[in-house]
Amino acid sequence: MNILVSACLLGAACKYSGGDNLCPALVDALQKGGHTAVPVCPEIYGGLPTPRPPAERKGDRVVTEAGTDVTAQYEKGAAEALKLARINGCRTAVLKANSPSCGCGTVYDGSFSHRKIPGDGVTTQALKEAGLTVCTEENFEQLLPGEAQQS
Repeated sequence: MNILVSACLLGAACKYSGGDNLCPALVDALQKGGHTAVPVCPEIYGGLPTPRPPAERKGDRVVTEAGTDVTAQYEKGAAEALKLARINGCRTAVLKANSPSCGCGTVYDGSFSHRKIPGDGVTTQALKEAGLTVCTEENFEQLLPGEAQQS
């Protein structure tokens, strides 16, 4: 099965700070299950650099701590991620928890105080609206139950 996966979770240095969010348990589960990871970084696809200022969702907008509105870049990245999912036949995605792009179920609240609120990132919202199942590195075992238990 082809699964759309946040590139940072696979070890790509595309996190806003320039680092990664490598999740060895996820990588192992994907390999054990014979799945093909389709890496995606919506922020980069939206035209943002790495590193880049941290951003958070503030209502329907995405803003940096300095107040710069980067919603258009996040929306462009979401559209590109959806296109990539469709081209590769992905019906599922494992994305970075709490991200303004990839968060699923919770995101940071826009105050840059590390406070989380219920909600989805821009990309997750677009993927869900298109019918994809989305989870994060925190709960991917619901998507890959057999593989995660063997990890």
